[in-house]
Amino acid sequence: MPTQRPAASCAFALAGALIGSAGHAENPAEVLELPQVGVVGTTPLPGSGVALRDVPANAQIFTSRDLRRQGAATAMDFLEKNATGIGLAAAQGNPFQPDISLRGFTASPVLGTPQGVSVFFDGVRVNEPFGDSVNWDLIPQAAISSIQIIPGSNPAFGLNTLGGAIAVYTKSGASEYPERPGASASVGAGSFGRRSLTVDGGGKSGPWDWFATANRTLDAGWALHNPSRVGQLFAKLGWQDEKTDIDLAFSAANNRLEGTQTLPASFEDPRQPYTFPDRNDNRAALVSLKASHAITDQWLLSGNAYLRRFRNQNLSSNVVDAAGDPDAAPASIDRSSIEQTSHGAGVQLARDGSVAGFANRLALGLALDEGQARFRRSRQDAALTADRGTVALGNVVAETDADSTTRHLGAFASDSLHLDERWTLTFAGRLNRAEVRIADRSGNDPKLDGRHRFTRFNPALGLNFNPTAALTAYASYNEGMRAPTAIELTCADPAAPCKLPNNFLADPPLRKIVSKTIEVGGRGHFGSETTWSAAIFRTDLRDDLQFVSSNGIAVNAGYFQNVGTTRRQGVELSLATHVGSALALALRHTMTDATFRSGFAERSPSNSSADTNGTIAVRPGNRIPGIARQTLKLRADLDASARWAIGAGAVFVAATQARGDENGEDTNGRVPGYARLDLDARYRASGRCTFFARIDNVLDRRYASFGILGENVFTGPSNSFNPVLPRSELFLGRAAPRSASLSLQLAFE
Repeated sequence: MPTQRPAASCAFALAGALIGSAGHAENPAEVLELPQVGVVGTTPLPGSGVALRDVPANAQIFTSRDLRRQGAATAMDFLEKNATGIGLAAAQGNPFQPDISLRGFTASPVLGTPQGVSVFFDGVRVNEPFGDSVNWDLIPQAAISSIQIIPGSNPAFGLNTLGGAIAVYTKSGASEYPERPGASASVGAGSFGRRSLTVDGGGKSGPWDWFATANRTLDAGWALHNPSRVGQLFAKLGWQDEKTDIDLAFSAANNRLEGTQTLPASFEDPRQPYTFPDRNDNRAALVSLKASHAITDQWLLSGNAYLRRFRNQNLSSNVVDAAGDPDAAPASIDRSSIEQTSHGAGVQLARDGSVAGFANRLALGLALDEGQARFRRSRQDAALTADRGTVALGNVVAETDADSTTRHLGAFASDSLHLDERWTLTFAGRLNRAEVRIADRSGNDPKLDGRHRFTRFNPALGLNFNPTAALTAYASYNEGMRAPTAIELTCADPAAPCKLPNNFLADPPLRKIVSKTIEVGGRGHFGSETTWSAAIFRTDLRDDLQFVSSNGIAVNAGYFQNVGTTRRQGVELSLATHVGSALALALRHTMTDATFRSGFAERSPSNSSADTNGTIAVRPGNRIPGIARQTLKLRADLDASARWAIGAGAVFVAATQARGDENGEDTNGRVPGYARLDLDARYRASGRCTFFARIDNVLDRRYASFGILGENVFTGPSNSFNPVLPRSELFLGRAAPRSASLSLQLAFE
């Protein structure tokens, strides 16, 4: 276990300060790469770790050992089963592209989902510049050393940190193979044609260390027309001495993911698609450099720089609202491409000293992130087959060709006073400036050309109290900001709903979103066997931005709208204990009350309570759709012998409201709650050979984790096309049925 730094040399988490002095046994930038960590990164920059006891938030840390023990299919799947405040939704219909919810705020790959969580990969912000979306399939799971969840509007993490930040740290050769170079290989197979191969290797020699991993996964999918192909690569080269740590890393991904879309509740077979094909081809490459250097015993300088390329090609099959035109094609094939280049750098200088006899740390920092994106979209008329596939008709017609440029500049400062060994008081703030430029490249839409600026100073204040080594209490207040993205700024007209990926339009301006979070909590332990945590939180958003679905035939059509004030508040509780030396038990409970605090009118014609114009009235106190009020997670791990380990996990999620039912009055707008049970086992045949097995959804529960109101046009016999008699229905994002997998890991020296 890494040696923890004294509290007097740690910055308060919301301060965004760097940690560490030259005399410490571990370089502050490398400690987060270790397989066991008791340190939380408080900024994206290296060297920013503080001991968990000094973090004024319900922060959570999960290591590669936790992921490996459960043999999780994906890192997102692991978080759903183990993290407090985290939930998953199958809006995209693909296991590698879920929506992740943190305290009611979302990080999603789906354009059109309001984003509110910042995600970092070794200090690089991976929220896409074009829409703030997060493509989880691009993060190589085999490279993960730890995942840290820092809830709240922490300004140190910059723009889009409305509900929290998720930081992923990668392995190094020194952490994986500290004694001698080595390698491992894992092969796996499972239900629905899943096959996987993962290899890694690394080592350390003098001040140098290196690590590399690659993986390939093929999955036929549990539903029809739902295969996945995932390929990921990661490599890191490091150099370190007592004062300096430098890491150069490269990662790449080449994935093809097909989804099943949401499906009307009346469809009896959950495996069938609504229409098909629907496909995303994602390619990405990232080069990053991070470094830290202890200038003197008091001064620490650190920074990072990166260059990232991302290309998405999307093919989407959609039913067309022909508005009574008998000659119109019934469907369309929409193609879009997003080519993005992003780059950035950050630098931070911290000084440890004293003021009036109190231990004090001052930190100053700057960060710049820029991104350029070219968006192109075309449309082709299509016919429908008997099983709702689309067949192209006629020519491809170009509809949109536009550029967008984003620039995010942040400057922050913090000052942390350690009043004594028990009390720490911190004042902090960050000035954010976001600039979004949009330019038409087709020559047909000059009204698209525009420049939007958003600026705000976000403060933070916190107090930590550690009366004993077994108890921590804290209270904090912080503010954050999110600027509307290019895709939101060009899709904000209720009179002209966009289809996502959408056409760009000259739309009304949108306002920046401001979050204000209060959190009070504590954590500690009873003896050496039991740990606990508790937190009460409230986050208010001013000028919250929502994607308002038009709820027509195309359920992905709608527009973005500032809807006034919203609130997410709740309680998080966790308890973990060991019974003897073999059995470990954990309980995690989250209550989230998410409501609109301002009234507004919304077009939702598929809502049974809509007026003759298809409009509903959303009132203060109505619940925000898609956010479960209650979530309970249970986990048991039994080390049955020196070779055998068995685990079981259960998740209970309360009912939610579907999108389009923002007023809570639709007769079909309730997505039922669910419970699921998962089992896993590990058998170590020898020091080099380990078997992993798991069964997900053991009881084969049929449930949905996502819902949206829409108009079903497949109401004929055997769900055939019947545009004359469409029916307003609840469309559901179905979860996978029972599945099993088995894998073998071989280790080599």
